[in-house]
Amino acid sequence: MTKPFAFLLGLCLLSTGLQAQDPQMADALRNDGKIYVVISVIVLIFLALVGFIVALDRRITKLENKQKQSS
Repeated sequence: MTKPFAFLLGLCLLSTGLQAQDPQMADALRNDGKIYVVISVIVLIFLALVGFIVALDRRITKLENKQKQSS
């Protein structure tokens, strides 16, 4: 019980240290107008992953139904 608690406490302390950094790179990208390119690339990658997972789920469902019918 104490190991998971210690692990979670360590993660919380790590995340607070990471949040204290200055967002200089984000400000530079925002000033140049490139932040929108970064956001759009992240959104495209996310949508591609979601699409891949949905397509994979459909294929697996078809295979499961085919296996149930043949059994």
